[in-house]
Amino acid sequence: MKVTSAEIVISAVKPNQYPESDIPEFALAGRSNVGKSSFINKMLGRKALARISSKPGKTQTLNFYLINEILHFVDVPGYGYAKVSKKEREAWGKMLETYFTTRDQLKAVILITDLRHPPTKDDVLMYDFLKHYDIPCVIIATKADKISKSQWQKHLKVTKETFDLSDKDYLLLFSSETGEGKDKVWSLLQHLAKK
Repeated sequence: MKVTSAEIVISAVKPNQYPESDIPEFALAGRSNVGKSSFINKMLGRKALARISSKPGKTQTLNFYLINEILHFVDVPGYGYAKVSKKEREAWGKMLETYFTTRDQLKAVILITDLRHPPTKDDVLMYDFLKHYDIPCVIIATKADKISKSQWQKHLKVTKETFDLSDKDYLLLFSSETGEGKDKVWSLLQHLAKK
């Protein structure tokens, strides 16, 4: 898909702040610092639409990006290392659970992991949560440029086995540096948007 327009339309924390539209939405989840902002910027062909921070845990709201007027990417707070209080983490958890379980426009959650390492305990918890609520999941194993091509399949196998992926799930390789996997991700999202 050629992205001709992309803008952040709202940062929301409550359902009454979500955009009032019926267009398909894809939420982006992953631990802090896994490369969600880089993924968004690469997919949208923008240098800095999603702000990349050296401080993990900067995203504290649901950030809705409108793309080509036909779909939304929804960047959600990262989990894992964010140095935030337990109370704040619980508030984020509630905000995410509300969005994931009540939003009809949500077509799938894009779970971003680091291809170089096995998925973390937090990644597996997020995946299990999505499975529990029967929310379609697309796993993007990013940072593919950081390991040699000959190792890709081996690393993908570790990712697949750690999550215990079902046949209904999608696992794609990606690199924000080289654009590896970008076209495959777009064609899958366009397919899921029609479901």
